[in-house]
Amino acid sequence: MDAKPKFTERKYLLVLLFVTSLFLMWGISMTLGDVLNRHFQNVLHVSKARSAYVQFSIFGAYFVMGIPAGVFMKRFGYKNGVLLGLLLYSVGAFLFIPAANAGSFTFFRVALFILACGMATLETVAHPFVASLGDQCTSDQRINFAQAFNGVGGIIGPIIGSSVIFAGEQDLVSVKHLYITIGAVIAVIAIAFAFVKVPALNDPHVVATDSYSVAEAPHADKKLFEHKHFVFAVIAQLFNVAAQGGTWAFFINYGHEVMHFSDANASRFFALSMVMMMTGRFAGTFLMRFIAPYKLLAAFALANILMCLIVAQGFGWVSFVALLFINFFFSIMFPTIFSLGLKNMGKQTQQASSFIVMGVVGGGLFPLLMGLVANHSVAHAYYLPIICYAVIFLFGFNYKRLNKSSVAV
Repeated sequence: MDAKPKFTERKYLLVLLFVTSLFLMWGISMTLGDVLNRHFQNVLHVSKARSAYVQFSIFGAYFVMGIPAGVFMKRFGYKNGVLLGLLLYSVGAFLFIPAANAGSFTFFRVALFILACGMATLETVAHPFVASLGDQCTSDQRINFAQAFNGVGGIIGPIIGSSVIFAGEQDLVSVKHLYITIGAVIAVIAIAFAFVKVPALNDPHVVATDSYSVAEAPHADKKLFEHKHFVFAVIAQLFNVAAQGGTWAFFINYGHEVMHFSDANASRFFALSMVMMMTGRFAGTFLMRFIAPYKLLAAFALANILMCLIVAQGFGWVSFVALLFINFFFSIMFPTIFSLGLKNMGKQTQQASSFIVMGVVGGGLFPLLMGLVANHSVAHAYYLPIICYAVIFLFGFNYKRLNKSSVAV
């Protein structure tokens, strides 16, 4: 009875490994979007503020697809939800061919939107999918583990950008060829996953048993938005991805304008920041064995408030190192907010997942605001994410009280 629950069970290993690989796939595309942001400034001659519509197209898709993806998942299951996401992802990638031929920023945004609809579907499905592959006690650890490979994808994206996209600095041919390859790879993954057998799953969220919950079972009569911890999780996720979207969108600009790097070198440092994020997720997964996830979340949010203050000063290498460390402390935020928001939601888990994914739209809105400031000073634009990390701190700091009010006592 007192034995610690396992990370997962043997029968789920193949499915867990396959779904974890999906986190890597959308990590690549997410950070490639930030490389494209800068490349479109150079090739299509759009301003920083207008180039932020790249992020708006990507994260706006999350807002649009959140609920439809959740409904589809509930009706047709996790596996078919994954297949739908991979299909949209691949179609969006192949649409880069006519977009590049037309040299149209608007067409590229349409292609990115469809691709991101696939990413949004995958995220909506993958988080509760991974959470269901074992006991709820270890769902935080599994989601952070899977998200660590999202960090690996985040490393690969900027490396590809620096070696492929920026190699064709004055044209869009390299962009077209890259996304043809991506579309083909995703199509192959979809075909392979179609043959993977998914074992029967028992929803681990029906009964809360982990040490971070304060009651034994959710209140069956509560409506979705009467769960205060879930509502605050949606808000926290919106601000969390807002900070992420803004920080990543102007990282290469910061390296170029404050540190005087070439775009290719700044992109390589962006890849290094993804290494920091991946390291933070593995470290966070380990620390959560000893520290309650909501407490670690609050501590990392405070650390990033300090990092943003230093970055905004434009102190050269001191500020640039702080910019790298933002990703280390940011690392656990998305998966931890997601997991904490789903706890004790019982049969409403899948619907709750849809709304938390919709919060990702913040990543499309915030870069527009940061872009307006960055047009005058890219360093000063990093004051704005402080607002976001303050909201995340309040979520973590108040989580135990919020979750207690969401369940029967």
